[in-house]
Amino acid sequence: MSVPEGWGRSSEGPVTVFTDKLNTVRIEAAPRPAPPTVDLARARELPALAGSVPGFAPGQVSAVTRPAGPAVLITYQAGSPPDPVTGKSRLDAVERYEFFHSGAQVTLTLSGPVGADNVDPYRMITDSLRWLR
Repeated sequence: MSVPEGWGRSSEGPVTVFTDKLNTVRIEAAPRPAPPTVDLARARELPALAGSVPGFAPGQVSAVTRPAGPAVLITYQAGSPPDPVTGKSRLDAVERYEFFHSGAQVTLTLSGPVGADNVDPYRMITDSLRWLR
């Protein structure tokens, strides 16, 4: 998978996070017995997010296709972590993609300020996901 050049990277267990200023890409891999579905995302993922994400406001849940295959896309808004200098939080637009391949789910969560034009970088990131054989 590709992220824009110059983004910082951190990893902890199965989670890798890339950041640049106000934008974040979180990648998490986990075993899963079956592919995610739009109906399951609405029934399980949205309530889980609502209970764990500060400032959660639901958006849309849809099926999308990228070069790595089909995915479930969940959009929502969330409060960002507080700025370390000002202590203030902002409202982020979030796109959460759930991909499935050979018993594993990769979840890409892309976030940035509401109103920012992240369409091209997000598309580059989600289109670059490839499965290792």
